[in-house]
Amino acid sequence: MKSAAVRLAVAMACAAPYAEAAGRFDVAAFDRARVLKAADAFLAEKPITITSSSSPRSAGDKHDFFSEGDYWWPDPANPKGPYIRRDGQTNPDNFEEHRKAMRRLSVQVPALAAAWKLTKERKYADHAVKHLVAWFADPETKMAPHLKYAQAIHGRFTGRATGLIDTLHLVEVARAVEVLKPSGAFSASDWNEVTRWFKDYLHWLVTHPYGIEERDATNNHGTCWVAQAAAFARLTEDEPVLDFCRDRFKKVLVPGQMTMNGSFPQELMRTKPYSYSLFNLEAFAAIAQTLSTPRPRSRSDREQEGAIGFTPIAPEDDLWKFETDNTRGMRTSVAFMFPFIKDKKRWALAPDVQYDEYWPMRQAALLFAGLAYDKPEYIEVWKTLPADSDVDEVIRNFFIRQPVLWVD
Repeated sequence: MKSAAVRLAVAMACAAPYAEAAGRFDVAAFDRARVLKAADAFLAEKPITITSSSSPRSAGDKHDFFSEGDYWWPDPANPKGPYIRRDGQTNPDNFEEHRKAMRRLSVQVPALAAAWKLTKERKYADHAVKHLVAWFADPETKMAPHLKYAQAIHGRFTGRATGLIDTLHLVEVARAVEVLKPSGAFSASDWNEVTRWFKDYLHWLVTHPYGIEERDATNNHGTCWVAQAAAFARLTEDEPVLDFCRDRFKKVLVPGQMTMNGSFPQELMRTKPYSYSLFNLEAFAAIAQTLSTPRPRSRSDREQEGAIGFTPIAPEDDLWKFETDNTRGMRTSVAFMFPFIKDKKRWALAPDVQYDEYWPMRQAALLFAGLAYDKPEYIEVWKTLPADSDVDEVIRNFFIRQPVLWVD
């Protein structure tokens, strides 16, 4: 007969995978060494904002973010004329400095914020705030809170609505700002200026014709608009926008982009179907993780509390559990991609025309879904994937790099 100690050890071993997936997997402990190694290196890096570089092709000034459409190239038949499109093939001669600066910000600040969260050492928070102040508060170096000149096309457009996807890299930056709030690294004025920038940009995002056009896109661009609006609204406590994003996720994104098997037809049609499917799923996961919290109370909710006949709102609005047609939702979509993340050889479509060999990365959708659905197999595969890359194309399309900022 086994001793009580042995029986307990066996029981704990059997229960460990379930406990890990049920929300007790220690992301912080697992990722600690990686986070601190990166953050320690970044302590020596000074802020670089968009005012450090410019392009003569930009219609804006030094504070205006400028980028050019990825898949647009000179026309061999008319080299000096308007560019022509080659889907999936990135033109390496386009102006990329502002995008690179923003991607650098999106790599360094979340890592520094994650290091502060793990250690509570002020040096990490202080350095992250230096970057944030330079980008969003300092009048000499900050970026203007709009994207009027993003993804321009030579000879065609000075800017386009599709350019709004460039600030997808601010989603994790916004979450880092939230995490850093209690660190003491922000002065009152710097906090006000940084959060005011996100308020102003969110207002532009939801009101400008470019924002409205991008919001209504039926592919990953529409998903990324919601991911951004949700992240910036959460930081700035804009409850009407948060509710709008929840509603759009349920009524537009899921029924409009997912099939019954969880795939994304608009992404499968591209010349990079594998990476675009991963990218869109990652944006869906960012939305679900951002908005699946105890539901924020509106001002009217708070004012009515205690009133006779007042019925409290639902305690949570969990988008990981949401389904339409009893089928389509995050559970189905992650399940669709999981076999192809675990074993890419099972992917039946043609390989992506470029950078196919660099995917998958450590997709946050797997981790978040593993925790949400008690799926230890998701987390185990997530652990085996590369967390970082020095390939610009991968950095551009992989925007959740510090999951410790996203889970408790």
